[in-house]
Amino acid sequence: MSSSTYGPSAIATPANLVTFVRILASPVAVMMVINRSNPWATLALWIFLGVADRFDGEIARRQGTTRSGAFLDPLADKIMVFGMFGALVYQSRIALLPVVIMAIRELIISGYRTVVAKKGISVPARKLGKWKMTAQVLSICLALIPVGGLYTTFTRTVLVSVIIWIATALALGSAYQYLSDASRNNKVTS
Repeated sequence: MSSSTYGPSAIATPANLVTFVRILASPVAVMMVINRSNPWATLALWIFLGVADRFDGEIARRQGTTRSGAFLDPLADKIMVFGMFGALVYQSRIALLPVVIMAIRELIISGYRTVVAKKGISVPARKLGKWKMTAQVLSICLALIPVGGLYTTFTRTVLVSVIIWIATALALGSAYQYLSDASRNNKVTS
């Protein structure tokens, strides 16, 4: 078994560098959507951000997870996803309701994580939460693909709607998992 390259208190790690790049590049992607910049360049940047999200997680698992990474990675996810959701809702490419539901879920789970972190309890991402993030990234990707040929406005609207509601269901399912785990843990420690 190999030891971690970085200890839990490390800040300057390759995984955190990738996370910082995601945090800094996300507003650029949002502005590209709002300004209706080259749609293919916007899509390429979004795909880069989605791949970088997976990449920083792989690096962290290989070289050692850190407390700073455990805080920064979910923050980068929220900046990235909800910034783009906001821009796409503004342009009526994504419906507001599922975004609001997912945003409320994020507030509740972030609050929960903050409370338990003060007790020294870490809440790692669950599979359902990772699937939620994948569905969110995919829904945004589909909303960014320029209309043309067989990919009509109707087709895009239907595909984006289906995937964003799947993401919403996964968000609610993962929130239920986290909160039911919290309920069980409170019964055990009470």
